[in-house]
Parts: sequence; C-alpha cells; structure tokens
Amino acid sequence: MATFIGMPAFPEASARAVGDAQLRHNLRKATHTIRARRAAVVAEQPDWAGLRAAGAAIKDRTLRHLDVYLERLESAVTAAGGHVHWAEDAAEADRIVVDLVRATGETEVVKVKSMATQEIDLNAALAAAGIRAYETDLAELIVQLGDDLPSHILVPAIHRNRAEIREIFSGRMASWGRPAPEGLTDDPRALAEAARLHLRERFLRAKVGISGANFAVAETGTLVVLESEGNGRMCVTLPETLISVVGIEKIVPTWRDLEVFLQLLPRSSTGERMNPYTSMWTGATEGQEFHLVLVDNGRTSVLADRVGRQALRCIRCSACLNVCPVYERAGGHAYGSVYPGPIGAILTPQLRGLTGPLEESLPYASTLCGACYDVCPVAINIPEVLLDLRAKVVAGDHRAERLAMGAARRVLDHPKWLALAQRSVGRLRRWTPRHLPGPLSAWSDTREVPVPPRESFRDWWARRAGEEGGR
Repeated sequence: MATFIGMPAFPEASARAVGDAQLRHNLRKATHTIRARRAAVVAEQPDWAGLRAAGAAIKDRTLRHLDVYLERLESAVTAAGGHVHWAEDAAEADRIVVDLVRATGETEVVKVKSMATQEIDLNAALAAAGIRAYETDLAELIVQLGDDLPSHILVPAIHRNRAEIREIFSGRMASWGRPAPEGLTDDPRALAEAARLHLRERFLRAKVGISGANFAVAETGTLVVLESEGNGRMCVTLPETLISVVGIEKIVPTWRDLEVFLQLLPRSSTGERMNPYTSMWTGATEGQEFHLVLVDNGRTSVLADRVGRQALRCIRCSACLNVCPVYERAGGHAYGSVYPGPIGAILTPQLRGLTGPLEESLPYASTLCGACYDVCPVAINIPEVLLDLRAKVVAGDHRAERLAMGAARRVLDHPKWLALAQRSVGRLRRWTPRHLPGPLSAWSDTREVPVPPRESFRDWWARRAGEEGGR
C-alpha cells in the first residue's frame, strides 16, 4: 500500500483533485447518500441534543483524568489475562507489534480496519520485517489491492466507483494469491462475493489478528469494535493471538458511558440505528493470547492545548467529512494524512506539529461554514480550533510582515503622512499591478489588486466643502 509520506501541501494537492471530474462525481454521490441516511436516523432521536452533550461531557471528563483511566484500563486488562504495552510514538508502536508477531513465528496477519494502524503505518513496518498483512474490510481491501491510499474515515475507497473496483479485483487479486472469478462484473454482489472468496481462506489459516478499537472501557478492560461486514468478528475471534493497537484517547470510564456512544456512533457514521456487528472482548478469552498496545504518538501534546484538545473527543464517525464542501470537491488524499476532511485539518497538524508546508496549510482547508460542528456527535468546535491553528501558523518569525505593519502604523498615526500616501497612490493608479510579484503573489493568486481611487475621501471632502463655501 502507498503511504502519505512526502505529500504536497493542501493547495497543490487539492488543485489537482478538483480537476478530476470522475473523482468529484464519486465523492458527491457517496457523501450525499451517507449524509441523507444520517439525517434520517438522527431525526428519529428525540433527545439527540442531550446525547450529543453527554458524549462531549464524558469525553472531556475522561481527558481531564486520562492518567487515572489509563492505569485503570491497564489493571483491568492485565487482571483478565491480557498484556499491555505502551508506545510513545509510531516507531515504538510498530516495533512492539512486529516483535509480537515475530514471537509467534508467523509471517501473515489478518487485520480489522483501524485508523490507529494506518496512522503509524504499521503495514509498511510489517512488510519490512517480512510479514504480510491482509486487510479484511472491503474498502480497505480495495485500497490495498490497488496500491492506493485511503480517502475517507468510514469508506476508505470512497473515491472509487464500481467499474474501477472491478478492474482492481480482476488485475490484482492474483498477485495476492487468489485470482478473481472469471467474468467478474461490477455488480455489488459479485464484487462482494469475490472479496469473500479472497479472504475466507486467510481467515481460516491466520494465527495472528490485528485490530484497533472504537472504545476501551476502563472499569472492565473491555475493548469494543463496531463494524458492518463481519470481517472484524472473524479477525478478533479466530486467530490464536490478537494484537489491538489503540490510541490513548479511545477510553471511556464505564459501561454506562459506553451506552451513550453506542447510540451516537452508528447514527453519525453509517446512518444506522445500531451496527450490524458489535464485538466486545475482555483480556485473553478462550485460550487466545491478547496484547493491547496503547499509542500516544502526539496525543499528550494535543491534550496540553486548551483549545485544540477537544479534537481528542473524536470518535471517528466521519460525519464532518460528509457535509464539508471542501472535502466533497477535493477528496481525502489532498489532506496528506489518514485523517482527511475537517477533523483531519485540525488533528493532523496537532499530532505532527506545525512542522512543514502540509501541516501549516491544513488549517486553511476550510470555508469555516460550521457544518462540521453542527453534525459532530461529540460537539467538537472544529472552526474554533481551525482559527486557533491559523493564529499559531502566522505567529512565527515573519520579519517582512512585521516591518510592513510597522510602517503602516506610522503612516496611519500621522494624518499628514496618510494624506501624502493617499495622494501618491492616486497619482500612480494607472501603474497599479493586477497581480503582485514575488511572495505577495500568494495573496493576488485568488483576487485582483483593487485600483486606487483618483482622489482620497479626505481630498474629496475638502474639495466639496470648498466648492460649497464658494457659492
């Protein structure tokens, strides 16, 4: 599978994406379908606003006492026969998982769809160690077979249509050990059956499964995976060894708290009242060896930010992507991260830091329309965080800008200097460029420089007063 390493800044990547008419058609059709389904099931819930407020409050309380709940989770998992590992960053998490798989002697693993494993680029680390990872979620399988990148949190292959998926299956399944059925059509049932045949043998022979988790219940050590296809259930129950890679923010304190999110997440993500498959397990069960890898990878830094920490409430529902006018046109790849759309525009720069052109450009990948905040099931005020990140981007060493602002302040502080400047600009109006040169071109790329008036308001007023006084 390809990686997001070295992706260009958002303006460059999105400019290419909006020129792809097929991509825009695929995105519009898919996002509008999911959006409509979500709206219908949310409207059925008379206390949706209350559930939303409760979800936000539970997450905030958990984040305030995250150290306490993490230790509680570790104790509960250990007491239930599981093993807990702590990873400070992606490299450490990859190393832990690779070592655990190597200890089993296996060279193949099956995987449940997991944003955390994508975030740490686990598949590449496993491949470098001679271990082949098989994605079992249908959309993730499409992305993997196509040597592609995920472009949506819920539907990673949302940028592909049925004809493209048929071509991927027909051309690439053989290289992964099993050819696609002859005469494969682009009928959804035929494509799903081809995927089942491709995966069934791997499910039955796999000795190691790797998953993430939607939630981890601190009081019991229970992990929860919600999915729609049943592949997750196979991955977490059949293998002899199960390794779950989970971000430290996925904790909920109690079973009672979990109940709130089991109402919020399905409605906001798939537009369903409940997920077809909700798998829960506590520690090592039925002789299975269980390992929980808790990943920080920048999350404690986000937690320290008073405004930005609300991004850690995210339950990965993707509702914000489906209503975002920018995402609908640019697609997920333009965000250069496994977290696309509005949530990615605030989460990626915080997890990675404002360290490069991509991270600095993401806070500007928004119209600030607020639709993302309206649909967020845990009330993350994404526009607020975007504005805060924009302030951080421009708070660096911008010497030329400070000099220009200082000069403008001096002119504006002295009426005579201001009048002289206005008259000078008016006389030079015919030479005003429509587009600015050099570094200033970034401003005039999307707007034209206004032509100065022939005379300033001050001069016009003085002339008018003089004319009236002479009558």
